[in-house]
Amino acid sequence: MARILALSRSLHLQHPLWVSLASLCSRSMSSLDTRARAVFSAAIEGVQPDMVVRRSLERHGNKLLVGGQSFTLTNNLYLVGFGKAVLGMAAEAERIVGDHLIKGVVSVPHGIQKTLCNHGKEKMLLENNSRITVMEGAKNNLPDADAQKSAECIRELASGLTEKDLLLVLISGGGSALLPAPAPPMSLQEKQDVTRKLAAAGATIQDLNTVRRALSLLKGGGLAQCANPAQVVALILSDVIGDPLDLIASGPTVRSDSKPEEVWAILDRYKLSDSLPSSVNEVLSKTRPHYREAKDHVLNVVIGSNTIALECASRKAVELGLRPVILSPGVCGDVRSVSRLYGLFSRFACSPEKEPPPEIAAEILQLGPEVGVESWDLCRTMNVLVEERKEGWGATCLLAGGEPTVQLRGKGRGGRNQELALRVGVELSSSEVKSGAVFLSGGTDGQDGPTEAAGAVTDGELMEEATSQGLDIDGFLTNNDSFTFFSQLSEGQRLLMPGLTGTNVMDVHVMLLPPSPQRDLQ
Repeated sequence: MARILALSRSLHLQHPLWVSLASLCSRSMSSLDTRARAVFSAAIEGVQPDMVVRRSLERHGNKLLVGGQSFTLTNNLYLVGFGKAVLGMAAEAERIVGDHLIKGVVSVPHGIQKTLCNHGKEKMLLENNSRITVMEGAKNNLPDADAQKSAECIRELASGLTEKDLLLVLISGGGSALLPAPAPPMSLQEKQDVTRKLAAAGATIQDLNTVRRALSLLKGGGLAQCANPAQVVALILSDVIGDPLDLIASGPTVRSDSKPEEVWAILDRYKLSDSLPSSVNEVLSKTRPHYREAKDHVLNVVIGSNTIALECASRKAVELGLRPVILSPGVCGDVRSVSRLYGLFSRFACSPEKEPPPEIAAEILQLGPEVGVESWDLCRTMNVLVEERKEGWGATCLLAGGEPTVQLRGKGRGGRNQELALRVGVELSSSEVKSGAVFLSGGTDGQDGPTEAAGAVTDGELMEEATSQGLDIDGFLTNNDSFTFFSQLSEGQRLLMPGLTGTNVMDVHVMLLPPSPQRDLQ
């Protein structure tokens, strides 16, 4: 334990007016549930499309400030966008700079305008007199003919610009499927077949993206190349861990450094080189123009991310009298390992012993690499929890985000957030000492898998509650049927149902840890 404290002693955080033990103990578990939901709502609110655009575009007359740079507006602005959240981004951008906008095209998911209306999100829709054309496609998040038509319109707009023009590019998650532009003479179907075979052969996401970019006109910096010599400013809402610009929507405004021999090496590795259609061979054999990303030609700015969502959640936690600590925005790996980590943190924080058992700290550190969390972040977080025990702070709000994975073995309904919440509930229920912790996992887009829920809220009473209602948790987990479980448990009260949010920065995890029962024994 001494090693953990030494690593992060300098990160001691101070916030006034923490909730007292007596007041916390007098509150019901439903109060902790309510506060966890409020923290999650604040995370979503902080990365709303209009909010992130408004924070990023600063207008002073005919000067536009973005990403620390200034651009002159002289009725020279064009706009393109693609992704699940770009409609709201485009609406806000037009409100800010629309008087200089000449033309725009956005590619958005099939049916999203109707869906936004149904969810009361009219502010994310464009005005009737908008100069931006909305094109819907990529039904079921798969590239299709409609999305390809949208991509062609975007390419055509970008290709006609001059050095006097400014192209504002809006990008969010789902943008790759909404911007399919296979390099001719290859068809969209042929490109999809190649990537599908790669995926079936076990190709990594890095390998898949390398091949996708090589077969596309617009990915891997292709869009920025089309717009050259115009100035390009890309505003990006990230749905990828670590916010790598080349992976978000396959990097249409970011230069790809992949060489043809690297692409062939990937195809050889998965034994696909000899079965490629002739059109794919032709595309890969061509010498494509090298994309030179001049510093004054392209500006890429991440304006919304999981990190930003967690920072907003942290501020809300302070308002609610909780002491926030952000673990990591990069939690990944199997939900079983992730749920184990949160169960261990609960035991570490709420152990009735005077010092948290060192074996728990050791297991937390051992799990770190498996769930994408750095040892430093684990040590820093454990140090905060130890300080809470020593100095008598109130409840802690442990925050994290990312995108864990689920191994599908059954045919039930659910998603990674609901299954994670269910598994964490089992961890909390299985602990010898009930900590009183509350855990929430939710998708920031408001949808978890093929369900109408975003996630669920759970605690150490879950197993007892399920048993009293005749629900077999193991059976639901085996069938990957977490949504059915939470729907049947206590009439669905534990489900997280915010509706469509219009944004997407992966998932947010909120764990409320009450004060240790031993903290008065100092």
